[in-house]
Amino acid sequence: MPTTLSPLMTGAALQARILELAAISAMPGGLTRVFMSAEQRRASQLVLGWMQQAGMAAQEDAIGNVIGRYDSDPPGAPAVLLGSHLDSVRDAGKWDGPLGVVTAIACVDALHRAGVRLPFAIEVVGFSDEEGTRFGATMLGSRALTGSFDHALLALKDRDGVSMADAIRAYGLDPARIGDAKRRPEDFLGYLELHIEQGPVLERLRLPVGCVTAIAGATRLLVTITGQAGHAGTVPMQGRHDALAAAAGCVLAVEGRAVMEDGLVATVGRLEAFPGAVNVIPGRAEFTVDMRAADDAARLRMDADIRAAIERVCARRDVTASIVQTHALPAAPCAPRLQRLIAGAIEAEGLPVRLLPSGAGHDAMEIAAIAPIGMIFVRCRGGISHNPAEHASEADIETGARVLYRAITAFQPPESAP
Repeated sequence: MPTTLSPLMTGAALQARILELAAISAMPGGLTRVFMSAEQRRASQLVLGWMQQAGMAAQEDAIGNVIGRYDSDPPGAPAVLLGSHLDSVRDAGKWDGPLGVVTAIACVDALHRAGVRLPFAIEVVGFSDEEGTRFGATMLGSRALTGSFDHALLALKDRDGVSMADAIRAYGLDPARIGDAKRRPEDFLGYLELHIEQGPVLERLRLPVGCVTAIAGATRLLVTITGQAGHAGTVPMQGRHDALAAAAGCVLAVEGRAVMEDGLVATVGRLEAFPGAVNVIPGRAEFTVDMRAADDAARLRMDADIRAAIERVCARRDVTASIVQTHALPAAPCAPRLQRLIAGAIEAEGLPVRLLPSGAGHDAMEIAAIAPIGMIFVRCRGGISHNPAEHASEADIETGARVLYRAITAFQPPESAP
């Protein structure tokens, strides 16, 4: 590793670029940057310029991902892919996604300034959509890159009634050519993503970085409970078929099942009662369930148990339940070889290695279909994310950048690995 790194790899420089990106927002005083928006275009142009300054050939692909390539010596070798996403949730934090992009660019800049070419290429990607904020479908950029993009999604509409296909056309791209973004497994030797933890573990352990073991799989359900609406003052308590009261019992059952095993989480994030009047017994209630675990078998057991618990609660209260699965994605284990690589880079910084799973989803889950994946987590203040209070310190992001750089420069293509 060159003894003098890029000035872009300081915490202050990395933070300056994070703040520059965060200023590109559809939300005054906050951060909202969604797929195929004017804000995406401005952010993409800024990142493309940074990539070119770092010695990369850079372009925007058919789904709006921005990709820079720093070629190998000799040229034309497969690449290690680095990066994260550039889109955001509404009223977002600044660090979720962009930190991985600006840090990857800084690492390439360090190689470029030192005149170093590696026996493999490096590609840096800023994915156009990971959050799914605009159309409700997540990881559009990485799905297109891996060839798993479902063209039926093009019919989805945003809250203004604009279809995804029309939004892509308005941006200046052709939805019929999304397939052009597909890359081959032989293009990549692996994928490394640096990301804020979005949780409290590293902060509790007083560690700036950690090594991810797996990205949790997720199952989401939409549950509709149908009872009977009635007058709040005239229907006796013993004769009610209160859909909301049944839903409340189900919510507690969801929580109760998740706490039975370490490593499981389950959340009811939305609960609505209908007709929603103060003097009417709710005749219908809807709620969502989000279940996650790094172990797919454990998640599927929890799923089955929660469904059974919902049915029991509803039977006891003489209401009916409809359970629809709206999302299912298996866990994505990080490659053991890349975990060892990252652990070695953390140790080289004089730090203890903490292994931990990711409860949040990441583009790495999609990339795992075509390349081995590895992830580095950086501590974030309070474990807060998807919130304007999201923050990572300059010292921690600089440590994360150094760990990523060490991992890149220590990487060996599989055929040459010991």
